[in-house]
Amino acid sequence: MNEQQRKEQAQIKQVDVATDQKSDKEKPLHEKTTADFAKYFETTYKPPNINKARKRGREKVEVHYDFDIPEDMRHIGSGKKFLIRTYGCQMNEHDTEVMAGILTEMGYEATSVTEEADLILLNTCAIRENAENKVFGEIGHLKPLKTEKPDLILGVCGCMSQQETVVNRIMKKHQHIDLIFGTHNIHRLPHLLKEAMFGKAQVVEVWSKEGDIIENLPKVRHGKIKAWVNIMYGCDKFCTYCIVPMTRGKERSRRPEDIIQEVRQLAAEGYQEITLLGQNVNAYGKDFDDIDYRFGDLMDDVRKIDIPRVRFTTSHPRDFDDHLIEVLAKGGNLLDHIHLPVQSGSSEVLRKMNRKYTREDFLELVRKIKAAIPNVTLTTDIIVGFPNETEEQFQETLSLVEEVGFESAYTFIYSPREGTPAARKKDDVTEEEKKDRLYRLNHLVNQQSREAMKKYQGQIVNVLVEGESKKDPDILAGYTEKSKLVNFKGPKEVIGQIVPVKITEAKTWSLDGVMVEEKSLEVN
Repeated sequence: MNEQQRKEQAQIKQVDVATDQKSDKEKPLHEKTTADFAKYFETTYKPPNINKARKRGREKVEVHYDFDIPEDMRHIGSGKKFLIRTYGCQMNEHDTEVMAGILTEMGYEATSVTEEADLILLNTCAIRENAENKVFGEIGHLKPLKTEKPDLILGVCGCMSQQETVVNRIMKKHQHIDLIFGTHNIHRLPHLLKEAMFGKAQVVEVWSKEGDIIENLPKVRHGKIKAWVNIMYGCDKFCTYCIVPMTRGKERSRRPEDIIQEVRQLAAEGYQEITLLGQNVNAYGKDFDDIDYRFGDLMDDVRKIDIPRVRFTTSHPRDFDDHLIEVLAKGGNLLDHIHLPVQSGSSEVLRKMNRKYTREDFLELVRKIKAAIPNVTLTTDIIVGFPNETEEQFQETLSLVEEVGFESAYTFIYSPREGTPAARKKDDVTEEEKKDRLYRLNHLVNQQSREAMKKYQGQIVNVLVEGESKKDPDILAGYTEKSKLVNFKGPKEVIGQIVPVKITEAKTWSLDGVMVEEKSLEVN
């Protein structure tokens, strides 16, 4: 699945519920180097360093339940509007919900119109170069607006803010940005905004230490249909191509009682689906030193809560254990769609990626999952063109995709990220070869997706209706248990409900159908 296909799938129009830093004046900005900006990072920030990160300690992580908006900031946003642009993964989407919750409690009102905003935050992603380029493009586009509205607060946060080179570039070339903060101090947003409003220079607060777990943070979720529930933060896997362990920090698990309480509350509020969220959910609980409680245990407890659908993302094959498979096989609200990123079908490439499993290990895991959950649907992530990947190794990826029978895949050309080991490798694979491999992989994935969709022709499926189609307001859209997009005609009143739909046309990436009134009919 390429970028265009991902855009085509995102068709649903969801229903919403509603310390000053002095500039160095000794030399002009264009002559400054990293050393000139070092003062900003002496106490609050350290650049990504994979060797130091690997040796990071297991300092005790405190859990705080005392979040509060400072008295002098509780109404600072009254009569003002905010806009948050979100780039990247589901974790960023969740962070945006939290920031929106904090800003709402400060009196701000959300807007989708750039010109109306008094505060604009860019919640950034550092996974691929393309995402980073988009952010810098947007930073440039916002400069004229800042000139027109000097009181407008512009901020950059998220994973890009955790990279020294990015922060230096913003401070050196984009002085119209007022505020820069990272992924570990979102709870500090009210304090940072106060400094940005009343200070005379850029506010930069980026922590290299991961920080503690802050509970009771307000959230603004979209609708009352689907919700993200974060269960852990960070990642300890150190895949050689990935910057996340440096931008998101070490693995820290939320206490199970806090997660379960949040899920129960969402169920009471009428949510139909939750997704348990983490950089590597399968590692949940490994950092607990007082209880023996892992991801399988959490899933088993969530299974008993009265909420129709439970998903999770993202999984790492290395931590997908037998107990988790056993729990998922119990079914119920635990859906039989599993996203399992393989990244490559070559054991040698996987070794260079530091994935810590082989092709054979992955296929054995798939065998176990299919034996326990016969009707399981598997999807994946795959990178092509990893440094020095041979044609033979790429062919191993194609054969694995066929053998597993993935019904969909997020496919990418390798994107080097500064600060990772893979970025230092010499690469003898040409850009043309990489694009050709992506094309061939997508052709195979599309073919498998098309074949998987055909079996739904004439069948009745349960669809969680999320809203109107962006392409046609008279068409409703939603997803099946197996995460298949369905477009159909029906009354607006069923938005937010799970309804039976008979499939009339199967396409490569979506299904068309008609709503079935007789809910007693057998549903696949």
